Amino acid sequence: MNVLLIGSGGREHALAWRIAASPLLGKLYCAPGNAGIAELADCVPLDSADHGAVIRFCGEREIGLVMIGPEAPLVAGLADDLAGNGIKVFGPSKAAAQLEGSKGFTKDFCAEFGIPTAAYRRFSDKTAALAYLAKQSLPIVVKADGLAAGKGVTVAETREVAVAAVEACFDGAFGEAGAEIVIEECLIGEEASFFALCDGAHALPLIAAQDHKRAFDGEKGPNTGGMGAYSPAPVMTPEITRRTMDEIIWPTVKGMAARGTPFKGVLFAGLMITADGPKLIEYNVRFGDPETQVLMLRLKSDLLPALVATADGVLKTFDLRWHDDAAMTVVMAAKGYPGSYAKNTEIRGLDAAGAVDGVEVFHAGTAREGGKMLATGGRVLNVSARGKTVREARKRAYEAVSKIDWPGGFYRSDIGWRALERE
Repeated sequence: MNVLLIGSGGREHALAWRIAASPLLGKLYCAPGNAGIAELADCVPLDSADHGAVIRFCGEREIGLVMIGPEAPLVAGLADDLAGNGIKVFGPSKAAAQLEGSKGFTKDFCAEFGIPTAAYRRFSDKTAALAYLAKQSLPIVVKADGLAAGKGVTVAETREVAVAAVEACFDGAFGEAGAEIVIEECLIGEEASFFALCDGAHALPLIAAQDHKRAFDGEKGPNTGGMGAYSPAPVMTPEITRRTMDEIIWPTVKGMAARGTPFKGVLFAGLMITADGPKLIEYNVRFGDPETQVLMLRLKSDLLPALVATADGVLKTFDLRWHDDAAMTVVMAAKGYPGSYAKNTEIRGLDAAGAVDGVEVFHAGTAREGGKMLATGGRVLNVSARGKTVREARKRAYEAVSKIDWPGGFYRSDIGWRALERE
């Protein structure tokens, strides 16, 4: 089977790494890919926003499955257009992708189907939003309704920060994504990332992970797309996992089907584990980044049949096996991220880093030029490792990080601190 993977980040490199290991694979293509993915797949300059070009490419290359990595093509309806042309695709329809494409849609959906989440209000008018905000207790959360590359959420500890977040949204900081906002209570507890494959009627839980959103050590600094992750997530006990499936995932699968917009793909539930149990912070409709990197390190089964089974609607009798080992990934980002940062700085030492036992270095924003490896994005490398424990995986990951010579980058030195406290 020939496979086309859409995307260019660390998530896609990790997915490509697992798909490339499948005996079912014929040829793997990635659009547009990156320098790391190019070692596993043919990277092609396809624009995923040009649905017609993607469809033509699939016909020319006899693509048996398209795996859509990022959220934007899903929200734009790429899966619909592929399926409408008889091309098998892993990823939800445009209607189902609203679970990530609109924070307000998801909050209303949770209210309708009794899914536990934070109390909220939706606003499309700045004056009304600020008037409501003035009456609320702190801390409080302000979210741009649409896609904002992981940067449209502000957890405001002060009134000034909350007001600034509301004004930023309505003043165009996030474009159309901020034309409407959600203001919601700040849930207290421990966050976790939970994943389940869904075929429209059935759901198969995957392993959980925890990530680190803040840019700097000690959970300080601005929110990012994620500075590191580890798995397993100790907070996701068997009881919490059962409740997550029963109270959040299954009601979502059944609710979306009842609405006539069945969800097919991977549901990524961002959870807060509160004193009352798991509550949904938000949904994503694709694999997480950087959580995918640790999931793929722990996956023992062949990934490709699982993707096909999801697309074909036959998950009911499907299962996956996982390594008992722990895994961790440390994100190396360009200095200045998530704000402005320099591009095309040189990275050295990747071969030495990859030679550390149990380590895989996934590329997130790189290009090879004239024999040099250059940093081209904000999040640039995902230095990932497996070990018998989180502590061992962490030791290996940071040993590999120490071998990378990249003056233009930075990373957090405390990834996995919650898990270490429990070991």
